[in-house]
Amino acid sequence: MDKTIRRITDLKEQRVETYRYWRSRSVAERMGAVAEIVRDGYLTKGIDLDSRPVDKKLVRVERPFWKAN
Repeated sequence: MDKTIRRITDLKEQRVETYRYWRSRSVAERMGAVAEIVRDGYLTKGIDLDSRPVDKKLVRVERPFWKAN
């Protein structure tokens, strides 16, 4: 990974550089970065997502008036 420090004084230039960087990454890399940010956010709140059991349940609701085509 290229770790280059750049001094940018113009906010617009910084935004353009950031967009250019993320557009050069694959979708998988971008999604991985989002997952890492979310995980780090939970860790700052003291919640470790890797050790928590899944607490979501899938519920199917019957809607008698709805018809599939």
